[in-house]
Amino acid sequence: MGGEGRVIVVSGPSGVGKSTIVQQVLRRTGAGFGVSATTRRPRAHETNGRDYRFTDRRSFEQMVARDELLEWAEVFGELYGTPARLVRDTLKTGRPVILDIDVQGAMQVHQKMPNAVFVLIEAPSDEALAERLGRRGSETDASFAQRLAEAKKETAAALSSGVYNYRVVNDDLEAAIEQVVQIVNKER
Repeated sequence: MGGEGRVIVVSGPSGVGKSTIVQQVLRRTGAGFGVSATTRRPRAHETNGRDYRFTDRRSFEQMVARDELLEWAEVFGELYGTPARLVRDTLKTGRPVILDIDVQGAMQVHQKMPNAVFVLIEAPSDEALAERLGRRGSETDASFAQRLAEAKKETAAALSSGVYNYRVVNDDLEAAIEQVVQIVNKER
């Protein structure tokens, strides 16, 4: 294959559809996936090692102490982070690596890897975002309100950061997937 791959960060607030988009982009491009570690419990459809690396708080904190994470954050009381070694190993194969992370994590990756490609996924409206978060069925009323408020702040911070190379509004899922596929193919 020759050469190093490229990191492509796909981020946006909870509920914009970034994980759904990333799953399809991975299938259509053959890119590698930077599986994040997290202390949160798996959702019914998630598989350890494929969707996330589920771990306990103590083990996660040890990864932080050993500087093994490309980025990490505490979000809604749970820890999330991207193991750097797995990303580096995939890049060495010449394949791009897609990271599905939040805006806060994207800012950390930008500090360490300013040549990565940054794609912001946005909901078409606040109403659409609220509907998507509600469909998850995994939120209490309080956490729903907190996630919605945080999503608005994250989007505003992302737009003002100057970090993002691309913006994709997920108002039509297939069109959004195709836009990100084109970005990955162009930026290889």
